[in-house]
Amino acid sequence: MKFVSRIFSKRLFFAVVCLFSTTSVLNAQQAITPDPPYQAKLERLAEVLGSIHFLRRLCGEQSTVWRDSMGELIENEVPTPERRARLTASFNHGYRSFDGVYMRCTDAAAEALSRFMSEGEALTLDVATRYGN
Repeated sequence: MKFVSRIFSKRLFFAVVCLFSTTSVLNAQQAITPDPPYQAKLERLAEVLGSIHFLRRLCGEQSTVWRDSMGELIENEVPTPERRARLTASFNHGYRSFDGVYMRCTDAAAEALSRFMSEGEALTLDVATRYGN
């Protein structure tokens, strides 16, 4: 009977540990602030800004206006650390997407830049119009 009791105690202990672990995960998930409805658009905008920053510099612009714009976007948004990391990663992904593709400013790079400028403008207008400033 003691053997059965020990097995039962171990199973109960394991079940309690699992329950506390699950409860901790649920509490942590509840404590996480949900993303705003425009988060995906902001991440795409961050990626576009990264691409524009790379392509403009490739084509001769030496300013950091596009990287600075990204910094302002993050500063004005006041995101959680997790959202900030995702926005930063999106910007860096956009920058690195062309890093290995273009070594100099070509007609294709200028066309890509033009398209990203249009997309960035459309995204900015959409988010500002739908969700305020």
